[in-house]
Amino acid sequence: MTSSASTTLAAARSSPATVFGYTPVQAVALAVMVALVAFTPSVLYPVFLMKVLCFAMFACAFNLLIGYVGLLSFGHAAFFGMGSYVTAWTAKNWGLSAELAILLGGVTGAGIGVVFGWLAIRRLGIYFAMITLALAQMVYFVCLEAPFTGGEDGIQQVPRAKLLGFISMQSDMAMYWLVAGLFLFFFLLIHRIVHSPFGQVLKAVRENEPRATSLGYRTNDYKLIAFIISSFIAGIAGGTKALVFGIATLTDVHFSMSGEVVLMVLLGGLGTVFGPVVGALVVTAMENYLAQFGAWVTVTQGAIFVVCVLAFRRGIIGEIGARLKLAL
Repeated sequence: MTSSASTTLAAARSSPATVFGYTPVQAVALAVMVALVAFTPSVLYPVFLMKVLCFAMFACAFNLLIGYVGLLSFGHAAFFGMGSYVTAWTAKNWGLSAELAILLGGVTGAGIGVVFGWLAIRRLGIYFAMITLALAQMVYFVCLEAPFTGGEDGIQQVPRAKLLGFISMQSDMAMYWLVAGLFLFFFLLIHRIVHSPFGQVLKAVRENEPRATSLGYRTNDYKLIAFIISSFIAGIAGGTKALVFGIATLTDVHFSMSGEVVLMVLLGGLGTVFGPVVGALVVTAMENYLAQFGAWVTVTQGAIFVVCVLAFRRGIIGEIGARLKLAL
């Protein structure tokens, strides 16, 4: 990046009028997204939509780190997967309510994020990415051998715990509204963080970290906080997915999950507001509807990704925004 941190901070103060950080176009796009979340269950299978929303939450968390801080993590599967395991185990064995089980999954993700961040945050570029990957692989092998995870069998038959202790989540629609509420809450939270003074410093660090340091900002502290927030939301997403499907497996903590979320963000649009949501929808839809190709599904996905990367270098939403000269 060639622009300076001081320019970034100055531009934030002179940005066009917004409502809660949303430009008029973004506000319209948000209204459309909320309407789709509210009405698509009457058209599409709710379980499929819940999977999309869980991965959209995960992708938004990852985008906070790579899109607005400039840190590429290959270890986010650790937060997602451990959040899934802890939520599943506490719901099944402790009988916790849905919100407490999911919250514990998020706290677990944040706790691992503190350790990962403390070890990796002082490194940049490929070194940061490789450290997070190595640490995530350690978590994977812990999950493979630890008794409470069930090894290769995972934690199965996880009950959909009651919300607040008395609201049944057994029906798909009841569970859908919980997942939709969590997604919208964290989507709005991430947007608020990005457009807060804290978020402007994160962008300054992304653009020119030495200049941000010279302005008096403790950049490592800002990056660590962003890393922990991202890992917390990733843990929430993993825990929510475990309750939706009633199972937590090694797939959730495998390194391929980290690669999958990278693809979601890149395909949707790096550093855009709505890009991760679109990317999660596209990737999940491909996995769902291309499953009929069997062993060829991976090859088919790869070919589609290559075409998308060549046709949409900024991602789907990024390219649309660039063509229309709008910030999406």
